[in-house]
Amino acid sequence: MTDLRTSPVNGGDLFSERARQYALEKPLQRIHVLEAGCGWGTGLDLGDRERDVTGVDLESPELRAYTCERPDLDAWYLGDLRTVPLPPRAFDIVHASYLIERVPHAELVLDRFVAALKPGGMLLVHLRDRDTAFGFLDRTLPRWLRSSGRRRLRPGRAPAADRPRRARGAHARVPYPAGEGGAAAALAGQAPAGEAARAASRPVPVVRTSPPPAIYDRVASRSGLRWYCVMRGLVVAEEYTSRQAIEALGAGTGLADLLCRLVSAVTRGRLTADHSEVTFVIRKPENRFARVI
Repeated sequence: MTDLRTSPVNGGDLFSERARQYALEKPLQRIHVLEAGCGWGTGLDLGDRERDVTGVDLESPELRAYTCERPDLDAWYLGDLRTVPLPPRAFDIVHASYLIERVPHAELVLDRFVAALKPGGMLLVHLRDRDTAFGFLDRTLPRWLRSSGRRRLRPGRAPAADRPRRARGAHARVPYPAGEGGAAAALAGQAPAGEAARAASRPVPVVRTSPPPAIYDRVASRSGLRWYCVMRGLVVAEEYTSRQAIEALGAGTGLADLLCRLVSAVTRGRLTADHSEVTFVIRKPENRFARVI
């Protein structure tokens, strides 16, 4: 198990890099990705590899509106993550960023994700650690005091030519805004494959919105997720910590860091101020009888 403070991918996306490496191991296969938490953040960049992306998330007006704007999803479902349709052993990669800490019954939800992974598949998890000073402040401070910190990138509405396809989930029957439906549909149906691929790879404009609130079940922590992997026979291939949330909440003032260190001192280090988030790259063994030793 790797135990480093920072990700080895500087200036890039660790999860996308690991997903591309995984895709290289399957040169003749279409990669099936489960975007767990599709109402938040952005998806994986697999380059020119053929992929099929399914999104799942909780049901809320904001998450639904964001999901409807994502051009990278082939299907999506919003609702109770314990019951949304997830066929067993169907996905090569499950990508869950900022999801585990904000869902109830997180352990049961993780069980469903693991069951949906193919043997040898990869679970990519990024979460805010509840067992930190930041996690304590995030649970106790009024929301208006912390809403100016963590932000997510939300795709804005790109020109019609840059939207070659729309989400095709069970809840994706959303009308186009007036004046856009016909042109967008025509372009989606008539654009050559090469142009559609180039359009899909273009950067999408973003706007910033507040993140969903966190619930912080017991498994939503560094130690909790380690324990979960041991109990489920999963292999933690990589593990990193970061202070992104602390730095974003402080907005350059250092106030968030000061508060976190104060909480850490009061709790005699039980709630650490050294990090706020953890990143895990987890592999599901090819042999279902394999266990972590």
